[in-house]
Amino acid sequence: MKFRVFLVVTLGVTLAGCASVTRGTTENIAISSTPSGAEAIVSGLDAPTTCVTPCAVVAKRNADISVTFQKDGYASQTVQLTKEIPGSGAAGFAGNLLLGGLVGMGVDAATGAATDHKPNPVIVTLQPSAPPPVAPRKKRPARAPEAGS
Repeated sequence: MKFRVFLVVTLGVTLAGCASVTRGTTENIAISSTPSGAEAIVSGLDAPTTCVTPCAVVAKRNADISVTFQKDGYASQTVQLTKEIPGSGAAGFAGNLLLGGLVGMGVDAATGAATDHKPNPVIVTLQPSAPPPVAPRKKRPARAPEAGS
């Protein structure tokens, strides 16, 4: 009986110490724009992904992500996401010191399990694009005065 309790407690603490187990290796990234209905092209995923705002994508935590927004009548914008280690990710990674050891640290580092993408949600306000330049009007030649006037 004591061995079973010891085993359950040990497994629970071991699993709680690894960021890839507690946080996972993927995260949802919400994407939005004003005005809505823009095409969002997400690069850095396994396959090129396009969605219409508002939308969300699932990304690996270790991916280098950028989102380009396009909509007729508006200037396109690109947002480069960064990877940061939040408190929960740091705690999971630090748990490897106690239980996961170098193997757990290696797995967390390789999968990016201790990181989150920022900003999340990705929100942009699109700016109207400049109207196309107007061609200058050609000047008409001056008319000669009519005779007899």
